[in-house]
Amino acid sequence: MLKRVAVLVSGGGTNLEALLNARESGRIPHGEIVLVVSGTTGAYAAERAKKHGVPALTLSRKELGQAGFEAALAACLKEYHVDLIVLAGFLSILSADFVSRWPERIVNIHPSLIPAFCGKGFYGLRVHEAALSRGVKLTGATVHLVNEIPDGGRILLQKAVEVLPSDTPETLQRRVMEQAEWVLLPRAVEALCEQLSQ
Repeated sequence: MLKRVAVLVSGGGTNLEALLNARESGRIPHGEIVLVVSGTTGAYAAERAKKHGVPALTLSRKELGQAGFEAALAACLKEYHVDLIVLAGFLSILSADFVSRWPERIVNIHPSLIPAFCGKGFYGLRVHEAALSRGVKLTGATVHLVNEIPDGGRILLQKAVEVLPSDTPETLQRRVMEQAEWVLLPRAVEALCEQLSQ
């Protein structure tokens, strides 16, 4: 039986697109994406979901408050019979209580080689700006399970990407997405879906 995946997003949805394409090309045979939840009104990720025939909802933590947001999210996940949650550029923090109800079933992607350039304030272009200002020669991406401890969770996959002398934050971000994020995230989701199927 296919495992049912919900993808939580906040922005453009490039990692969501990578997951949808991987599913459609047969690289996620043990799972199906059944729901996309955006934490941001007007996020383009919702349009990507609709183009692939996946229901997309918007839940604003700002409008609902943390408790209201998590209650609404829990209700949506239950309604869609979700087995696995993927945080794909999702910028809202989930409480330890919420996370504890999904042990080993929430996966996140981060655009660096954890433990480098992670934690509060490190997201999006900020990660790549920090890598360039530090002068590192390698960066990359990490897929990890989320647990109740902030910035905690077991690392599932990492992939290094070379930093070039000519890089800007934007060119580095694009290379990390293409060479690491869009490769690792579908692979990790498939591995977890297969594991949950056993």
